[in-house]
Amino acid sequence: MTGQDPMSYAGDVPPSVAFATLRDVPGAILVDVRTAPELAFVGRPDLSSIGKQVVHVVWQRYPDGTVNEHFGEQLTESGLDPSQPILFICRSGNRSASAAQAATRAGYEQAYNVAEGFEGPLDESGHRGTRGGWKVAGLPWRQP
Repeated sequence: MTGQDPMSYAGDVPPSVAFATLRDVPGAILVDVRTAPELAFVGRPDLSSIGKQVVHVVWQRYPDGTVNEHFGEQLTESGLDPSQPILFICRSGNRSASAAQAATRAGYEQAYNVAEGFEGPLDESGHRGTRGGWKVAGLPWRQP
């Protein structure tokens, strides 16, 4: 992974593995770090079929993109246990990798990044949502 220290968080997992982990590991939780406009206009993972909810803690603020300096505190306020598996997701897997690093520094032992994120990487036309990610993998999602 470019620009990321591979030892600074638990690792990258593809969306299908992330969903299987959320389904099969009782304490596993998904934290979506995208902004409210992204969630509203692009959609979000839907874990209702496996009896779970997605936790939302913003990594970077909208519209200026500044990093949320209260991220670690907000994870704790969300009721997350530092020993439970936590999977972080964003649009492409970049911000969520940074969030997993920050969570690890804050004492979360099993912070994973959902590689490819919700929409995947850009395709040859500069669009997302065609070459990978949660949606392309056919995993459950909804658009509010």
